[in-house]
Amino acid sequence: MDSYRYALNLAYNGKNFHGWQIQPNAETIQQKIKNALHILLKQKICIYGAGRTDSGVHATFFVAHFDAKDKITDLNKFCRSLNGLLNNEIAIFNVVSVDKNFHSRFDAISRTYKYVIHTNNNPFVLDFSHKFVFDLDVNRMNEAAKVLLEYNDFKSFEKSHSDSKTSICDLKFAQWEKISNGYVFTITADRFLRNMVRSIVGTMLDIGQNRISIDLFREIIESKNRQKAGKSADAQGLYLVDIQYKDPVNLTFEKGRRLSKFSFF
Repeated sequence: MDSYRYALNLAYNGKNFHGWQIQPNAETIQQKIKNALHILLKQKICIYGAGRTDSGVHATFFVAHFDAKDKITDLNKFCRSLNGLLNNEIAIFNVVSVDKNFHSRFDAISRTYKYVIHTNNNPFVLDFSHKFVFDLDVNRMNEAAKVLLEYNDFKSFEKSHSDSKTSICDLKFAQWEKISNGYVFTITADRFLRNMVRSIVGTMLDIGQNRISIDLFREIIESKNRQKAGKSADAQGLYLVDIQYKDPVNLTFEKGRRLSKFSFF
């Protein structure tokens, strides 16, 4: 039977969700959107996301896709109706028609995360960044970031007992930046392991405080042992901010990228 494939460009505040992926007895972003699509399309819906963000993690740019039995004639109206069925913690920017072979997860060629730290006493950003009051040596942390780019096996930063078939990732960019009242870490790769970014950040915070050396950081990576790495940084500071696809999909989503430049302070 013929069907039509559509992709969603969205953002979400992950504070009150147990991540993207559907779980029993837990509220997730995937479940919320699936329920809303079921109401609008009056059919059983399977929706697939570009990745699995953990509980409490946010996304300023996310892509998902689903199939519909009937063609959606007015995509703008459909988008408005979909937003009307969702709470304010999820925002659908646009709904676009895509090729039947498009897959939001497997067709992605890179993903970018940002981890945000604030150093001032600001109660209004506690749910959206990690408070860290100790001084950090950003130069040393960026030395460690350059070391990361020399490797492709990040088993040391993967959550224990993960079901990943491989711990190989093609890391393309990693850098710390000092900003007003805090720090931002940006990292891009073709894929990420479960808990990988938060584990890397937690370990780099030890480096920034001179608790571990750059040489020891190399040893941690090469050990492929999660117990050697630092404690995972808190979830609320992590954002998925960009996903790249081959053209023309990137162009289709361009107007939905406005939150990629979200000001955290």
